[in-house]
Amino acid sequence: MGFRWTSPLAQVIAVGFICFCCPGMFNALNSLGGGGQLDSKVGQNANVALYTCFAIFGLLAGAIHNKLGPKWTIFIGCATYVLYAGSLLCYNHTKNGAFTIAAGGLLGVGAGMLWTAQGAIMMAYPREHDKGKFIGYFWAIFNAGAVLGSVIAFAINYNVVEAQSLGDSTYIVFIALMAVGTLIALSLCPPTSVTHSNGDKIQIQAFPTWTGEVIAVMKLFLDWRMLVLIPMFLSSNWFYSYQFSTVNGAYFSTRTQSLNNILYWGSQILGSWTFARVLDYQGVNRKTRSFWGLAIITCCFVATWIGGIFFQKGYTINDPKGNHDFKEGSSYVGPLFLYMFYGLNDAAWQTYCYWLMGALSNDVTVLSRYAGFYKCIQSSGAAISWRINAVGTPYMTELIICFALLVASIPGAILLTTRIQDHSDDVAAAAEGHDIKEGKYEIDA
Repeated sequence: MGFRWTSPLAQVIAVGFICFCCPGMFNALNSLGGGGQLDSKVGQNANVALYTCFAIFGLLAGAIHNKLGPKWTIFIGCATYVLYAGSLLCYNHTKNGAFTIAAGGLLGVGAGMLWTAQGAIMMAYPREHDKGKFIGYFWAIFNAGAVLGSVIAFAINYNVVEAQSLGDSTYIVFIALMAVGTLIALSLCPPTSVTHSNGDKIQIQAFPTWTGEVIAVMKLFLDWRMLVLIPMFLSSNWFYSYQFSTVNGAYFSTRTQSLNNILYWGSQILGSWTFARVLDYQGVNRKTRSFWGLAIITCCFVATWIGGIFFQKGYTINDPKGNHDFKEGSSYVGPLFLYMFYGLNDAAWQTYCYWLMGALSNDVTVLSRYAGFYKCIQSSGAAISWRINAVGTPYMTELIICFALLVASIPGAILLTTRIQDHSDDVAAAAEGHDIKEGKYEIDA
């Protein structure tokens, strides 16, 4: 069968391009440290507001998505990215930090809506044996946006050797691309219209009531499967403040930060794509793949962060030794590869989080709640970590906290992998005390 806009793959790819334009460009800005501003405090405090609101509305966004549907949920979310980039452009001229921080808070609301809808689509639309592949497709397209944004910043700022704020032209390009992503959101189909090639529809629970939806979301805090993943969720964005502000922002020149980010986000594409193939490998059962995946990401992050400790010993918050440039040659290569591996590990870590949640259900309504819960916990961690960064915490202390949280995530993940089954519906039904034979859960063959 030829291309169909109502196919699961087409919808996931569309969401990938939306995130290419909006969160992808935001990541390119944010990974420059302080949103591209020389005074990084404004960007850091905007991030605290962003992730605090993200945590609150991420939890509620599952109910909003289940009521409004993906098109309007994502459209509203994307519009706040345009506003935030505009606030940074405004700051170049007015130095109005309050507006930037307020825009960051509104972006947190919008990001909660966008990412909850995105997570539900990415986990619920593919068939069970394709979930890792669809996550890989999305992550590759999404991070290509951050790569492009970093290329734009690098090209515009190539001759800027000393650290300084981004120019107006950079922000204007980002705003235009974010606006394009916002308009693409209007083309998304309702889940009821999405069908597989054989005509099978996506699983959707009927929207109960607002009260029923809120109760269902709150019950996630009593679901042991979500509780054991809280450390993993909490740690999954915690390290961004350290990597973007302390490593990239404090150590490198403006143009080198952009070059680093091209390779950082490029490594994310590679990391997610290759790791997704491992998670979808059909030669062994899903429980075995979940153990393989956990073992791989554990070995990778332990090796990378130990390398980070040795690198961090070379400079401190009181003696930053910053403004290092890529033209320094061989002394630049080691820090560059460390930064690239930080990106690769991030992609693999988040791919695994999504894959685990996708292994628990096939229902888009249920998975929108899981995605909202994930983003709530993830953003709570990010808000705390950006605040830790903003108050001038010693660099090595930041690193140790990041490393410790990653290690603390492993026991809960191991516990959940022991309960993974080959069909998501079996897991969901068993957890909720239902008998599969009742017919409540329709496995999408």
